[in-house]
Amino acid sequence: MSDFNANVIKDFRAHGGRTPNTMPGRPIILIHTIGARSGEPRLQPLMFLQQGPDAPWHIFASYGGAPKDPAWFHNIIANPDIEIEVGDGATIEQVPVHGRLLEGEERSAVYAEMARQWPQFADYEEKTTRDSIPVIELTRR
Repeated sequence: MSDFNANVIKDFRAHGGRTPNTMPGRPIILIHTIGARSGEPRLQPLMFLQQGPDAPWHIFASYGGAPKDPAWFHNIIANPDIEIEVGDGATIEQVPVHGRLLEGEERSAVYAEMARQWPQFADYEEKTTRDSIPVIELTRR
């Protein structure tokens, strides 16, 4: 894990699910996945979109617009039942979720909303040579 990600995780846990020192103002969750090839537990901080308090969480395999999908994406596709950590600034909740790859118009609508709220996501999609950046919907199990 990169030092940056380790610092985001530490900041997240120290501040009840917020990241004031590493990613201020950004919506962050921690995803716990199982390595698709290794079978080892993995932990990754990610920005997310949630359109209402009871709505599913959406995460984006943007990888900064890189030409390949990030490892965590392959992990969720191989093992879609994962856990996430979400926080409200005071407490952190560990939530079992199921990941589902969105496609077509459903994917496009969710990605467009994320890009509207966080314009760097529009830049990632323009920059990548992939057909599109995958979007995963996480729903409570």
